[in-house]
Amino acid sequence: MDSYSAGISSLDRHYVVPMTLPMISDDERRGRLAVRHLLLPEKRAADVPAIVEALVALHSSDPVTVYLTAAARLKHPVVEAVDTALYRDRAVFRHHAMRRTLWVMSADVVRAAHAACTVKIAAAETKRFLGWLEATPSIARPDQWLDMATERIVGFLDAGTAASTREIGLAIPELTVPITVGQGSRQETTITAHSRILLIAALNGKVVRTAPQGSWTASNYAWETAERWGMPELTSSDPDGGAALLLIRVLERFGPCTLRDLTWWTGWTKTMTRKALQAISAAEVMLESGGTAWINPGDTAIEDVPPPWVGLLPGLDPTTMGWKEREWYLDPDVAEHVFDRNGNAGPTIWVDGKVVGGWAQRPNGEIIFDIHRQLSREQMTMLEEAASRLVGFVGETRFRVRFPSPNQKRLLA
Repeated sequence: MDSYSAGISSLDRHYVVPMTLPMISDDERRGRLAVRHLLLPEKRAADVPAIVEALVALHSSDPVTVYLTAAARLKHPVVEAVDTALYRDRAVFRHHAMRRTLWVMSADVVRAAHAACTVKIAAAETKRFLGWLEATPSIARPDQWLDMATERIVGFLDAGTAASTREIGLAIPELTVPITVGQGSRQETTITAHSRILLIAALNGKVVRTAPQGSWTASNYAWETAERWGMPELTSSDPDGGAALLLIRVLERFGPCTLRDLTWWTGWTKTMTRKALQAISAAEVMLESGGTAWINPGDTAIEDVPPPWVGLLPGLDPTTMGWKEREWYLDPDVAEHVFDRNGNAGPTIWVDGKVVGGWAQRPNGEIIFDIHRQLSREQMTMLEEAASRLVGFVGETRFRVRFPSPNQKRLLA
């Protein structure tokens, strides 16, 4: 090594030239959120598949969330629009994926999320269930018994029409074996084997939840075989490819996202998340907070400042739940009122890209507010208009939030 090269090497060991990253401000993030999540009146969608596309996936743990998420973003919000997308056109599907959560997703996202998330979840759930079966005296060979039981259920559905969990149990009573879960713990309980078999079959893409028996607020779904229902084929064994496709969608709609945001939303490890970021050549940006986050390559265009807007979003709405580090749209003193201890968001009031409180539906159908920021007269007028729009969508239906936030209890006391 010559003296010049040696000098540079020595310098490099003591001084690193700082990289200049593009900076995305909190205002810009809130502008992106309003536009890309279809929360401005002029950006509302004509149909539900467009909303699912804009949000990547809709939380479906509470069935009400899917409908109210759509209602907040439809040009002409009616319950039938959601039913049409889910049950007539079958343009979107329910499937467990990220963090073992039940989602509503497009066919493309179902395939990517299944490969990137659900395959591992299915393996873990199967292993856990087999452990329960091994502790069940009446079942001698758990592996074989599970395969037989799954074939029986799929065959039953394939030969007839969609059926609920209860109806399947009545038709194949030998599969309703009592299974002890959490034996010896405070959470010990008993389930019927066929209910867990249906979950595992759904995770593996063999069966799918269809329309519920009851109103749109119910979750006692009927089951159908995935093939008969038109569920996309889930045969991918490429978790890395699925992760890359899913991450592109997430950053397109939610970026910039921090590493913590992404690992929380997807349920991936940091290693898997970094690998996916590298695979898509994600770009790192500076945040106003001083930390860094990730966007898709080239996604640095600045959105026009959106006009003033107000929105009423339901519990578990994808916008409220889209990030783990939420200070840029949710102040900590507001968060303690609208999130429960398990990290589930209740219904929220949004004003110009920030959460300012929560709301609830009274038994008489009235929408009431829990506001933690001073609002202008114009903002209060817009809030009342949003509530009137919501009442028009809901009509005579009454619902309760499945994962109530602290302010729900106060509002409905």
